[in-house]
Amino acid sequence: MVAGLALTALTTCALAQAAKPNVVVLATGGTIAGAGASAINSATYAAAKVPVDKLLAGLPELSNVANVKGEQVFQIASESFTNDNLLTLGRRVSALVKQADVDGVVVTHGTDTLEETAYFLNLVIHTNKPIVVVGSMRPGTALSADGALNLLNAVTVAASKDAAGKGVLVTMNDEIQSGRDVSKSVNIKTEAFKSQWGALGMVVEGKNYWFRAPVKRHTAQSEFNIDSISTLAAVDIVYSYGNVPRTLFDAAGKSGIQALIHGGPGNGSVADRIVPALQELRQQGIQVIRSSRVPDGFVLRNAEQPDDKYDWVVAHDLKPQKARILAAVALTQTRDTKELQRIFWQY
Repeated sequence: MVAGLALTALTTCALAQAAKPNVVVLATGGTIAGAGASAINSATYAAAKVPVDKLLAGLPELSNVANVKGEQVFQIASESFTNDNLLTLGRRVSALVKQADVDGVVVTHGTDTLEETAYFLNLVIHTNKPIVVVGSMRPGTALSADGALNLLNAVTVAASKDAAGKGVLVTMNDEIQSGRDVSKSVNIKTEAFKSQWGALGMVVEGKNYWFRAPVKRHTAQSEFNIDSISTLAAVDIVYSYGNVPRTLFDAAGKSGIQALIHGGPGNGSVADRIVPALQELRQQGIQVIRSSRVPDGFVLRNAEQPDDKYDWVVAHDLKPQKARILAAVALTQTRDTKELQRIFWQY
């Protein structure tokens, strides 16, 4: 009788586990895996110190949400992310979402370049399964550390059927943001990640609340696929400012790049002395893409500069760092300026 009850309990437990979604957490380092010298060190600490197994073990509440497994892909601060890191991570995410026993993927990431990685995955992973990128602004050793709740929310979203088909998401500070739209806007506050178009939703006490959906092409609807990309195009960014010389633009043209993102003021404005430098770059076959260093708004084509005449591309609402990601991916398929402009409108 006792043995029968024990067997029934085990069976019930196994069924409960089987009923939960399966989420894989891919760890890459960053502040969420960081540690400070004391509890008051919220801005001074060492990133990328805590391994993923310890990160997950410190959050037993995850088992109430999903069956969670962790993998350590990298252990680096995100400012050191390279194109090769993006490709390695993208291939691993792509392989996981093809597995029938994986319902969602979470990527833990440093916040400095989190938005770039999220946008890259949004462009190249062909799936409708939820992919959530998450980080923290304070290390786990700090008072009021935000990483644990951010990670719990990320797993909650990745385990949810209602998050499917919405592209790559970012969960920080209880908000669900589009990986395409979101940017780090503050460097010492927990509400650091914002989009000028607003959050997609919120996670409150383990429940998702949705308010809008992304309309730009992404993931399963994307024409780009990580499985067929072996290398990313070389793309650089040069910011413009008052009294800017053409020195850096000329140097960029000699570095072997395929495109240059011009981070201009206002509506992607270009100084009169820089226009000839960009024209020369285009004559050399280098794509010129006008973006803006302004936090919000978007660059209008043929405003400020005659883009049609110069055969330039405008980055729409993408900040320079996001424009670099899209250009690096798009140039693996086309060098045609009109096609590139279509891509910047659609993605």
